[in-house]
Amino acid sequence: MKKILFVCSQNKLRSPTGEAVFASVEGLSVRSAGLNNDAEVPLGTEDVVWADIIFVMEQVHKKKLKTRFREHLKDQRVVCLGIPDNYEYMQPELVEIFKRDVPQFIY
Repeated sequence: MKKILFVCSQNKLRSPTGEAVFASVEGLSVRSAGLNNDAEVPLGTEDVVWADIIFVMEQVHKKKLKTRFREHLKDQRVVCLGIPDNYEYMQPELVEIFKRDVPQFIY
């Protein structure tokens, strides 16, 4: 079972959409979290340690992740999807971006 973690700032729009898109895919276990302290689901050490692949939405997320969780990032692959914060939750264009860009990293 491959463990996939989607991370954005607030865990309200982008990362929960990524989680929803891949939640029912066989062979994947999927979570999402936010890097901000007031995120819906704040990113914790246990999430970082759990994940095989961590998808961040922007380069700033990658930088924050590596700064805050450096000692817990071991074999996880961190991938920046380059998705700006201008989509709504489950917006069709956002769903398409996830379906187009994520599979190359998980299969």
